[in-house]
Amino acid sequence: MSESEKLSASLEDYLETIFHVVAEKQAARAKDIAKRLNVNNSSVTGALRSLSEKGYINYAPYDLITLTAKGTELARDVVRRHEALQDFFTKILQIPPDEAEDAACKMEHAISPNILNRLIQFVEFVDICPRGGEDWIRGFGRHCERSEVGGCESCLSNCVSELQEKKELIQDPAKALVPLSRMKPGDKAVLSILAGRASALRHLNEIEAGPGNVVEIEAADQESENLTIKIKGYHLILRIEDAEKIMVLPC
Repeated sequence: MSESEKLSASLEDYLETIFHVVAEKQAARAKDIAKRLNVNNSSVTGALRSLSEKGYINYAPYDLITLTAKGTELARDVVRRHEALQDFFTKILQIPPDEAEDAACKMEHAISPNILNRLIQFVEFVDICPRGGEDWIRGFGRHCERSEVGGCESCLSNCVSELQEKKELIQDPAKALVPLSRMKPGDKAVLSILAGRASALRHLNEIEAGPGNVVEIEAADQESENLTIKIKGYHLILRIEDAEKIMVLPC
C-alpha cells in the first residue's frame, strides 16, 4: 500500500469495527458502527463515504454495509495487529485485559510489519522453547509483583528436572506427533507435517505458515465438521477431515 493509500488511525478503527460486525451479522448498519465506536451518526456517515470512495466498503445511504475484497484484506491486517499486541500484553507481560485492550487499540496503527512479525515469533518462541512456557511466564508475573528476584535455586532445580523429562521428546519428537484434528479448544501445538489436499492447505500457504509455527485451537464444531485455528495471528477454518492429515507436536 502506498503512502497516499494509507488510512488514518480513525478510518482503520472504522474498518476494524465493520469487520467484526460483518463477522457477526453478515452485514453492518451505520447505527451498529456508531454504537460500537461511541460516535455520532454524522461522524459515521463521513467515515463510510471516505472508505467507500477508497474502495474498502460497499456503501449507500440507508443500505447495509459490506467489505470489498480490498477492505477485507486490510481489515484482517488491522485485526491481526490488534490481537497480536493484546496477546503479547496479556499472555507475556501479564497486563490486565482492559489495560491491554486500550494499549493495543492505540498501538495497532503505528506498529511496523517487521516488529509485528518479530513480536508474534517471540510469543511462539516462549510457547515452544523448553526453557519457556507457562511456568516461565508465571515466574515473570511473580517477579513483577515482588519487584525482586527470588527463589532462583528452586526454580533452576525444577527447570533441570523438566528438561530431563523433555529430553527424549526433544531428541525424537516424532514419537509425540498427533493429528491436528485431535487437539481441543485452548490447546497449542507446533506444526510438523502438512499433508492432504492442496486446496485445504491453501490458506496456510498464503500466510506462509509451515512446520515450526505454533497453532492454537480456538473452536471445534462437530456439527459443521470445522476446526477454527489461530496461527501467525490469523484466524483460519479447516475441515476436521483435512486437519486429520496435518501432524503437530503438542506444546
